[in-house]
Amino acid sequence: MEYIFKLLSTETVFRGFLDLHRYKLTHHLFAGGESKVLVRERVESYKASSVLLYDPLMDAVVMIEQFRIGAMEHPDGAWVLEVVGGIIEGDATPEAVARREAVEEAGCEIKDIINICEFMVSPGTSTERIHLFCGCIDASKAGGIHGLDEEGEDIRVEVLPADRVIGELYGGRVNSTSSIIAVQWLMTNREMLQELWL
Repeated sequence: MEYIFKLLSTETVFRGFLDLHRYKLTHHLFAGGESKVLVRERVESYKASSVLLYDPLMDAVVMIEQFRIGAMEHPDGAWVLEVVGGIIEGDATPEAVARREAVEEAGCEIKDIINICEFMVSPGTSTERIHLFCGCIDASKAGGIHGLDEEGEDIRVEVLPADRVIGELYGGRVNSTSSIIAVQWLMTNREMLQELWL
């Protein structure tokens, strides 16, 4: 099979913090031939960088908690426990954004950083991509309220033992995409990080 699609038209439906475009297209089918004309809306999102902040000496993770519009109807409320992250703008590198956001959102300087992966958040509806890292930090003085007023940020920092963060997977407080992937990665790479960073 040839992986080919034909874009027939594009229309901007909405412009705002995120844009919404409507596409008409066809694509080749696995069984052969071509699909009927499909109409799909797509959120024109951004590239972002997220970083799991890990202290190998304390065996602890620095997480942040903040209000999220997409979680307003969630049974546990609209304040979500997450890894640090921010939008990649201009010619900034994903690593530079991860380092900047660690300071802005958590007050933590990253000593060393490891690339985990880049992933598509929801390719059925959005163009959003996230570069995910793990950063070595000193969590002994982490805490407080952070964020930029001009971005409307109100971010609370929480230091959690690694075992507790891992225990919050699958139905606990760690229930957003970047955080789940990062904590799963920590589960399988924790010993390696301690050997590397201690």
